[in-house]
Amino acid sequence: MADLSRDDVAHLASLARIDLSDAELDRMVGELATIISSVEAVSQAPIEGVEPMSHPMPIVNVTRPDEVRPSLTPEQALAMAPASEVERFAVPRILTED
Repeated sequence: MADLSRDDVAHLASLARIDLSDAELDRMVGELATIISSVEAVSQAPIEGVEPMSHPMPIVNVTRPDEVRPSLTPEQALAMAPASEVERFAVPRILTED
């Protein structure tokens, strides 16, 4: 790929609606060139026969079946609560209605 110019970086910044200062434009010329060369190096990797994937390791779903099991009643769950209201924990309001 051809070397990036300061004008190329300014054009890319304008397309992305990013306002860069002159110093930032100068710095980004070198940084973007490094990024592009890194992408070029990765794109040279031999990938024939490699199946596309979203993660480097296989993902296994670890959910369990949804089964009804015995649990606490609302009264038992709220037994030690400092305050309750309509079978729910009552807590002090921290936000106002603005």
